[in-house]
Amino acid sequence: MKSSYTYFTRLLILLLLATTARTAFAQNGKFINLKTGKFITGDQPEWKSPNFDDTQWKAAQIGEVWQTQGFPDYHGYAWYRIKVVIPSSLKKEAYWRDSLRIHLAHVNDADETFLNGKLIGKTGAFPTDKGGYQSKWPAVRNYHVAANSDIIKWDKENVIVVRVYDGGGSGGIFMGQPFIDMLEKFDGIRFNQQAIKFLTGKKGVRKLQLQNSFNTTITGVFKYSIIDDVTGKAIENKQFQVKLAPLSDKLFSVVFPHREGIKLQYSFTEKVSGKKAAFAEIAPYILTPQEKLTPVINGPALVGVHPGSPVIIRIPVSGARPLTYKVSNLPDGLTLDKTTGIITGQLTKAGDYKLQIQVSNQYGNNKGTFTIKAGDRIALTPPMGWNSWNCWGLNVSEEKVKSSANAMIDKRLTDYGWSYINVDDGWQAPARATDGEILPNEKFPDMKALGDELHNEGLRFGIYSSPGAKTCGGYLGSLGHEVQDMATYFKWGVDYLKYDLCSYTDNTAGDTTLFAQQKPYQLMGNELKKYPRDIIYSICQYGIGDVWKWGRQMNGNLWRTTEDITDTWESLYSIGFSQVNNAKYAGPGGWNDPDMLILGMVGWGENLHQTGLTPYEQYTHISLWSLLSAPLLIGCDMSKLDDFTLNLLKNREVIAIDQDELGKQAERVFDNGKFQVWVKPLADGGTGVGIFNLNSKFATYTFNPADLKIKNISSMRDVWNQQAISYNGKSIMFNIPPHGVRLIKLK
Repeated sequence: MKSSYTYFTRLLILLLLATTARTAFAQNGKFINLKTGKFITGDQPEWKSPNFDDTQWKAAQIGEVWQTQGFPDYHGYAWYRIKVVIPSSLKKEAYWRDSLRIHLAHVNDADETFLNGKLIGKTGAFPTDKGGYQSKWPAVRNYHVAANSDIIKWDKENVIVVRVYDGGGSGGIFMGQPFIDMLEKFDGIRFNQQAIKFLTGKKGVRKLQLQNSFNTTITGVFKYSIIDDVTGKAIENKQFQVKLAPLSDKLFSVVFPHREGIKLQYSFTEKVSGKKAAFAEIAPYILTPQEKLTPVINGPALVGVHPGSPVIIRIPVSGARPLTYKVSNLPDGLTLDKTTGIITGQLTKAGDYKLQIQVSNQYGNNKGTFTIKAGDRIALTPPMGWNSWNCWGLNVSEEKVKSSANAMIDKRLTDYGWSYINVDDGWQAPARATDGEILPNEKFPDMKALGDELHNEGLRFGIYSSPGAKTCGGYLGSLGHEVQDMATYFKWGVDYLKYDLCSYTDNTAGDTTLFAQQKPYQLMGNELKKYPRDIIYSICQYGIGDVWKWGRQMNGNLWRTTEDITDTWESLYSIGFSQVNNAKYAGPGGWNDPDMLILGMVGWGENLHQTGLTPYEQYTHISLWSLLSAPLLIGCDMSKLDDFTLNLLKNREVIAIDQDELGKQAERVFDNGKFQVWVKPLADGGTGVGIFNLNSKFATYTFNPADLKIKNISSMRDVWNQQAISYNGKSIMFNIPPHGVRLIKLK
C-alpha cells in the first residue's frame, strides 16, 4: 500500500492543471462508466470495508447531485459504494499500461476515496480534520493506482467507496460521468488557451500553448482546423511535428475570421501509440458596438433610497475621459463631485426627485434624466455588481476584493451601472470577540476601512453570512448573534447582505413547515430594517418552500430560486429556463435570483479556468438573465476580463432590458422542445423578445410577431448589435446558433 500511495502522490503532482488549461477528461480506449451505486447519509468508518453489507442502502445515480435523488435539503456526510468488475483486458489493450485512472468528476465539497478498502486519494478537508473543514469542490477528482498494485482485483469485483462531506449547496458526485480507464501518455498534454485578440480586418487570433505536464518526453503531431460551424466545412487546416521535453510547452497562433459561427478544433496525436488528445471551441465574437468617444448616459435611470440613509450614486456614463458632470434639481442634502459623477449625502424627506444630468468631454455632451425615489423601497431595479464566490471561493481576501473593485472602475464597468462589490464566504475569524462580536480573519484587517474605500469610489459594499451556526464553507454564521451581527454590519458600512441557508438546516431537521423556512430570514430581515442604511437583503435558500411567494414579506430584495449554478450548459439550462412559474412575484423592490453569472475566468477558489459555456451559450446567459429581470452579479476574476467578456457586460441596450423601470419578468410563451420564446413588457411600451435555440446545431426559426398578439409594430431592433432589423410586417427568419439566442426589441 505504501508504494502505491507514494506513486499516486507523485503522479497527482504531475497532473495539476495549469491556470486556464483546457483538459478534456475523455475515456481512453476501453473504459467502464460508473453509472450507479449505493448511497447513504451519515458517517461510519466501517462503511469503507469492501465486505460491508450495503443491501439496505439506497440506489443512486453516479454523476447527479443527491438533491435530485430524494435528499433535497440534506448537507453533511454521505457515502457512495460502487461495485465494478475491472477486466484485465483494460490493461492489456492499453499502450502505456502504467496506471489505472478512477475519474469521479466533481465532488461537493470534500472526499476520501477508497479502492477495496484502501485509501487512494483525498481532496479537501473534513470538519474533524486538523485545521477544520476545507471545501475543494471545484477540483476534478482523478485518482490513480499503479497498474501492478495488489489493490486492484483484475477480472473480479472491486468496490470503490467515496466518503463525501457537503458543506452546503449541491451535494455528491456530479458535473460529469465518472469512469475507469487506463492512463495514457497523451493524457499529459494540456491545451492552455490565452486570451483572444481581435484584429483589424475582421480577424481574431487565439494563442494556444501546447503543454506537456508529464515528466517524460512526448512526441507527436499537433493539428488545428478552422471550421465554418454553419456548414461544417473547413476553412483552414494546419499540422506541425512537435517534440515536447518533460514539463515543457510550445506556443501556436491561430488566426481566424472574426464572426459568429467559427469553430476551432485542436488535436495532438502521440507518435508511438497513435492515440489522440483533442478538443474544440467556438471562437468568441463581439456583437456589442464599440464605445463612442462622446459621453453616453447609461442605465439604470433610477434608484430607490430610504429617507435618512446615506446616498451613494455613481452616475453611469461612458465616453472618453476626462468627463465633467452637471446636475440640475439636485435636492438639499446631496452633493455632486463634478469630476467623478458621484452623488453623496442624505435625503430627509420622501418623494421623487428627478435630476437633470449633463455630461461633457472634449468630444461633445449628453443630457438625461435620473430619478431618485426616496421612500419605503430600495432595489427598484435588480442589483448589478460582483461577488467573490465563483472565482475565489474561500480564498477571498481584501487584496482580491480591492483588485476587483479597481478592475470594475478601470475597465469602465461602472459606466454601465455595475456598482456592488460583494465579499462572499471565507472572511470570518474562527472565533468571536469576548463580547460576542463577529470579527474578520487575517485576510481582512479592517472591514470598515474596506467599506469606506469602496464608498469613496461610488461603489457599494456587500457581505455574506448564514442563519446557521456555520456557513457553507465552515466559517462562523449568525445563529444566536443576529442582533449583534447586524449592528456590526451597519458599523462597517455594509450595503448588501447575502444570507445563505447552509447549516441552519441542522435546526429544522424533520420540520417541513413553512414557518421553519421563514423564521431565520424574518429575524434578520427585521433587524436589517432597524438601521438607517439601504442594505440590499439577499435571501439565499435555494428556492425551498417556493421562496418567491414569501421572500418579499421577509423584507427580502432578492431570493435564490434554485441550487447553485455551475459553468455548464446543463446547469444554465436547468436553472435559467426553469423560471416559468414565478414571474408575478418579481418586480421593483424584490427579484427572483437564478444565481450569479458564470462568465470569464471562474474556478471557485483554485484552478481558475475559462467558463465552460460556449460563446453562443454566454450570449444566451446574459440575454435570458436580462429578460428575467435577474440580479446581475459577475462571478469571475475581474483582473482577467477579456474583450469578449467585456462585450457581454457592457452592452447598454441589453442592460436596459434587465434594468427596465417597469420591472416585469419575462414569461415563456412558446416551447416546442427545440426552441423557446420569452417575452418581456418594457416601460416605454416596447417588448423584449428572446428566441432561444435549444438544438445542438444551427437552426432556423420563423418569427411572427402576430403570434405574440403584438400589433402595429413600428420597429424591430437587434439588441446585441444595436441595429434596426428590416421588417415588412410579416414573419422573419432567424438562423440561430446552437444553444444561442436572438434578442430583439419590438415597438
